[in-house]
Amino acid sequence: MRNVFDWVKEINTKKSPIDSFSNKDWDQWNSYVVHRVLSMNPDYLALVNEVQKLPPTDKKQIYSIYREYIPKNNKWSKYIKSTVKQRNKDLIQYLTNYFQLSTREIKEYLQFLSNKEVTKILSQLGIEDKEIKKLLK
Repeated sequence: MRNVFDWVKEINTKKSPIDSFSNKDWDQWNSYVVHRVLSMNPDYLALVNEVQKLPPTDKKQIYSIYREYIPKNNKWSKYIKSTVKQRNKDLIQYLTNYFQLSTREIKEYLQFLSNKEVTKILSQLGIEDKEIKKLLK
């Protein structure tokens, strides 16, 4: 069975023909993740942008295009992480219950609420200061 990194290695270095893979191998293919990993290399952004317009179910066609257009190499591309700070899930849950809103809406609210305002809300909910500090980290 292949994982996404095995597929990327096939695209970048091995260049195996499509018919050399079993149906089980193709079941492990995930178009979205392959696009994402390949897009970490700035040289492939234009290609990935075009190929991801294909339906994700066209696995063999996507593999074939990448196999043909990406030059044979053994270059490692650094994974680019999000710079957006993830808020504490418990904090979001408390605020979801307080405001009676969705988690998506609460995440938007948190962009505008100061820590002082959030602390006041959490205090009104009966949460101790020690716990509030943990939630706001």
